[in-house]
Amino acid sequence: MRVVIVGAGEVGFNVAENLSAQGHDVIVVENDEARAMKVESDLDVMLVRGNGARPPVLEEAGIAPGCDVDILVACTDRDEVNILACWIAKRAGVKRVISRARGLEYTDSPTWARELGIDVMISPERSVAREIEELLSVSSAVHTAEFFDGRAGLYAFRVSEGSPMTGDTLRRINQRYPRLTALIAFVERSGTGLVPFGETQLKAGDLCFIVTLRGQVHQLEELFRRERTGQLRRVIIVGGGKIGFQVARRLELRYRDLDIRLIDQDSEKCDKLARELERTIVLFGDGADEELLLYEGVEGADGFVTTTASDERNLLMGVIGRVHGARKSIAVVRRKPLMKLGDYVPVDALVNPNQALASLIMRHVRYPSSSGALSIIEKIDAEMLEVTLREESRIIGKRIKDLGLPKGILLALARRGEDVFVPMGDTVLQSGDQIVLFASSEQMPKALEILGVK
Repeated sequence: MRVVIVGAGEVGFNVAENLSAQGHDVIVVENDEARAMKVESDLDVMLVRGNGARPPVLEEAGIAPGCDVDILVACTDRDEVNILACWIAKRAGVKRVISRARGLEYTDSPTWARELGIDVMISPERSVAREIEELLSVSSAVHTAEFFDGRAGLYAFRVSEGSPMTGDTLRRINQRYPRLTALIAFVERSGTGLVPFGETQLKAGDLCFIVTLRGQVHQLEELFRRERTGQLRRVIIVGGGKIGFQVARRLELRYRDLDIRLIDQDSEKCDKLARELERTIVLFGDGADEELLLYEGVEGADGFVTTTASDERNLLMGVIGRVHGARKSIAVVRRKPLMKLGDYVPVDALVNPNQALASLIMRHVRYPSSSGALSIIEKIDAEMLEVTLREESRIIGKRIKDLGLPKGILLALARRGEDVFVPMGDTVLQSGDQIVLFASSEQMPKALEILGVK
């Protein structure tokens, strides 16, 4: 497949790196010299220097009438450049064009993308706000992802000392809790990972990635952590940008009695936020000001969320909030190297908008026929993809244990009509079944081939 990527920032670079590693023919267009040099030195791709919204530059990248480019991905930090690059590419005959949109108004409805001929227009802010909301509502989780329109999800829990999950095999645990619809897809232990099986025993400190029903997640949380998330009473958000605004608005809609406070250093932005948010108390000030935080009740806050444009400030303020007594601190971190600090600083969860956007782009590039969600778990180099089995698939009517799935490929969850369940070896697959498929990034194409999913 021939792919042109406009913009080699964090998102564009990661997408180019992944697609190139999978053997695709990748051309990167970048206007910034420092980023261009990084692409040139670190990636095995073709590089075109210049503005991706200019026809001569795109022509140099191979986009001209009658071209053989399969996909163009425009992911610069300027909406106008992305939209114009897609518009030019579509009219040159590029089969599929994908645009990043920072302005939320572009993705409020499908009208903009449809009328401009853009196949997919995506913004990470809403999905990141949803993840932060879920991390607050399930306080012990350090990672979340949504499947089956929110009915199910992926959650990462660490096994605590004294948990009833320790010292017993997964087979016996399943027998003890037969009403739980859950599957542990992966376990990280002492820096290494394993795909568990029936005789695997969990140990204190294990980080378990579990697929389960949304309605059962608090029961699982109690089993893993010996505690259950209580009612949210107060959440403090630092940063009134798009993510901070979206988090506040989602919390307003979900929790009618929640005390929400949003802090920002821009007085004009505070005035605007105060007009647009209904129940959030908007405060003008510095989120790193300990006196301000203590006055606003950080000590009794159930959540402390930092969403400014600075990764370093978000990490620092996340530490300050946690040290001063916030029950859970969540920091927005965009740069990949800084995500590794999560194991060394007292911040409960790090959320990466660029990773969320890269996941969305990769799903539309690699799995265009899949209408379901894709969760890329970089920490363990794995993917979870929601797929639908079609009538023409050769596996329809077969039992899962007869498919010959290689080790490491799991059918983690299934939805059949209104029923959501963990498929077992004797489960007979039917046309229309929706499956949450777990595999390493390397194995996923093979898994889709076995399932007969394009």
